[in-house]
Amino acid sequence: MLLNYKQTGSGPVVVIMHGLFGSLENLNIISRTLSEHFTVINVDLRNHGSSFHAEEMNYAVMAQDIVALLDHLKIEKAHIIGHSMGGKVAMQVAMLNEALVDKLIVLDIAPVTYHARHDKIIQALNAVQNESINSRNEADVIMKSYIDEVGVRQFLLKSLAKSEDGYRWKFNLSTISAHYSEIISNINETHSCQCATLFIKGNNSDYILPEHREAIVSLFPNSKAKVIHGAGHWLHAEKPEAVNRSIIDFLQ
Repeated sequence: MLLNYKQTGSGPVVVIMHGLFGSLENLNIISRTLSEHFTVINVDLRNHGSSFHAEEMNYAVMAQDIVALLDHLKIEKAHIIGHSMGGKVAMQVAMLNEALVDKLIVLDIAPVTYHARHDKIIQALNAVQNESINSRNEADVIMKSYIDEVGVRQFLLKSLAKSEDGYRWKFNLSTISAHYSEIISNINETHSCQCATLFIKGNNSDYILPEHREAIVSLFPNSKAKVIHGAGHWLHAEKPEAVNRSIIDFLQ
């Protein structure tokens, strides 16, 4: 099975991957700008967006999905960009198939295991799924009991789609919940990856911390870091011009 993807632009190939509970639409703000200079392949990862649902959910299989898509498209080398969970998939692709990767860009995630931080979100998503709702507003009201941040609720509601039997989440909530411990765990560390790598961090985010530097340098010794000021974890949505400029400067 192949991942759902959207291809735009022309030039060297760039593959872009979204984060947990997202879809390729979340990174349109990057893909639109990059498509002026590159062939952009913006993907829905497995169990997300319009891609297939599968019981297995870990970084090895998600990376293999990307490799299979590039093989299908007859692409031998590409720049790989990923945000959050997508950043871990990007790092895993580089670990398992370094020859495929030209340059690697990781948005606001480190190659480490994180503590659980999505419990309330998963509760909110389940609460919506267990009700018969007729609008996104009704879903938002339910989610307010669990999630205070309007921006987080709006981000999640982008994946609520109308179907024949009411509104349903596009992502595979049951599988994501069952494999959540694998999603917050580290990638499979096979070796030190020598590809040129850029880690872009939101200044207000706690996803990349000083104590992660050792893990980053040991796995990606040819890496550098860029900090986007005034941005948190969703840095591409909060500071799109600064993020896009950092990406293009590094790729060119």
